[in-house]
Amino acid sequence: MKKLLVTIAMLSSSALVLQAQQLTLRLDKAETEVSPMLYGLMTEEINYSYEGGLYTQLVANAAFTEMYNPRGGRRGRRPDPNQPRVTVRPDRWQLTDTVRVQVRQNRQGAINDATPTSLVVNVEQPGLGIVSEGYWGFPIRKNTTFKGSLYVRQPAARNNESAAPAAVRTLNIALKSADGSTTYAQTSVSGFSKDWKKFDYQLSTTDSQADTKDARLYITASEAGSIEMTRVTLFAPSFKNRKNGLRPDLMEMMADMQPKFLRFPGGNYLEGNNFANRFDWKQTIGDPDQRPGHQSPWNYRSSDGLGLMEFLQWAEDIGAEPVVGVFAGYVLSGDHLDGDYIKPFIQDALDEIEYIVGDAKTTKWGAVRASNGHPEPFPLHYVEIGNEDFFDRSGSYPNRFKMFYDAIKARYPQLQIISTVDYNALKSAAIPNPEVDLIDEHYYRNAHDMYRNAFQYDSYDRKGPKIFCGEWATREGAPTTNMNAALGDAAWMSCMERNSDICVMSCYAPLFVNVEQGAMQWPSDLIGYDVLNSYGSPSYWAQVMFSKYLGDRIVPVEATDLPKQTLNRNDEANAVFYTATTDARTGKIYLKMVNAVGDAQKLNISLNGVKKVKSKAKKIELKSARPEDTNSIDNPRSIIPQESIQKVGKRFAMTLAPYSITVLVIE
Repeated sequence: MKKLLVTIAMLSSSALVLQAQQLTLRLDKAETEVSPMLYGLMTEEINYSYEGGLYTQLVANAAFTEMYNPRGGRRGRRPDPNQPRVTVRPDRWQLTDTVRVQVRQNRQGAINDATPTSLVVNVEQPGLGIVSEGYWGFPIRKNTTFKGSLYVRQPAARNNESAAPAAVRTLNIALKSADGSTTYAQTSVSGFSKDWKKFDYQLSTTDSQADTKDARLYITASEAGSIEMTRVTLFAPSFKNRKNGLRPDLMEMMADMQPKFLRFPGGNYLEGNNFANRFDWKQTIGDPDQRPGHQSPWNYRSSDGLGLMEFLQWAEDIGAEPVVGVFAGYVLSGDHLDGDYIKPFIQDALDEIEYIVGDAKTTKWGAVRASNGHPEPFPLHYVEIGNEDFFDRSGSYPNRFKMFYDAIKARYPQLQIISTVDYNALKSAAIPNPEVDLIDEHYYRNAHDMYRNAFQYDSYDRKGPKIFCGEWATREGAPTTNMNAALGDAAWMSCMERNSDICVMSCYAPLFVNVEQGAMQWPSDLIGYDVLNSYGSPSYWAQVMFSKYLGDRIVPVEATDLPKQTLNRNDEANAVFYTATTDARTGKIYLKMVNAVGDAQKLNISLNGVKKVKSKAKKIELKSARPEDTNSIDNPRSIIPQESIQKVGKRFAMTLAPYSITVLVIE
């Protein structure tokens, strides 16, 4: 590698009192490798990330599990006989007529143990029925075919009835506008009997159909009578046309981030509020009709249609490898199990790992994976024990971690094991010298705190465990981040990248948010969407820039007299942040700079010791006039990276725009 010296002199700005600033890029000492796993993705079910988001099944409350009573809300309550009659309906469903359509939830004679509920519908005249609201509508576009199914039977007589009610013979299924005046696609199913039968159907739009989310799924009867149904599904087209698959636009956005890993099933979703609602992976594989689903920690139900296999294929389809979190005996209510009581969960974790990496012919769970459609093992190098167990005040995690660590290492010594608490917290009288490969650190901060901590990893002990920054974000802006958050994120990424010998993996959280009213539980998210469209926040584009322009060697940077910004009366931080890497094969240098203030920063750059430099370098810039500026579902590309040419030589000048993130690719 040719020796190369890059010097940056920063000149004073009008609002900042600065001395001449200098950064010296020591390519002659670029020996430390950039972690090949540095940038990845973290996901969990929050903000309707799966249901109503990435998962292409569009019908909410498909098995009529949740009922809605106008007096009592979800699940209903016992009606007051002294009050006027109210119409109880399935949650996220409507009735075409609240007088001439009656419904009731049935829990007898279910289709299987996973689906204990069904809906009996009685209509008093043809053309009436029920209407699915979906997740804030349905995505209607031209030349689109939706594939759905439902289970139907003719209802039996109830105890107080002398005979079974008259049966509906045909159900008409249609995608229509919310008011029912416009039909986008329609079909019908018939041939019902007293036994449950699954009926598949398709709905196709025309080539003249305009885009709209003003759509509902109508299921209406061709004649007066009663009918019983459950597991009503409708799938939109999926990425790579996978059955039971994932949403193409969101998958493409993630692929553009070039992630090296996908951490799942994510934080609180792994633990659950209680043991019954933890992520029980064995309940999420196989036929989706046999998956019971569970209540997520964020106050809505997960169908588990997006289960372990779908997670693994998700990672595979975007070019990432899985980082799997295994349930470790602690739930969000604070309850936990320890000692011998934890052993079934350790076995469950070993089974899960075997499902992922086991041979299809010689292992039990590898054979199950093959029967689920993936004969070849998935790559796996990292397993995390639990999630955020620093919230567990019982002090049980060190012992639980050691039991999991020892069992997993005994069978899979090649795996790297991640702790969710720091090394000092792992130490105890029983475990004076705990073994751990990585520590998972989580940081949710505002931009000022990111600036304050943008050199945090520079001082970490290189002899200690490696760091996995498994959840982090600059929390400014809602539902997705603004430019100020992107600046904080870029300052923090410069720290992680510059120190990727110790901080070997990182992933932002949360990844997704449905922007419809009522869908968000956690603001400041990376990617926003409604049922029809999606967009990247400024923070998303900062992530794309950092992951795309990355070398394989860390370039040491000698910095003196960096410009400062005043955060408040008694606090200041750097105004400019930096990181540099180089590609040993191509010789390209990736210089990343963040200007966190509203004044342009004029730079004089000298390339010392270079015999020849290409006269033009690529400049990629993300900037905004105001830090509160952002992108939205209606204005998705207000702030996106712009490419230009920067003239370079042994000495050249350039300027960092106010509130900007800049990548310079020097050849």
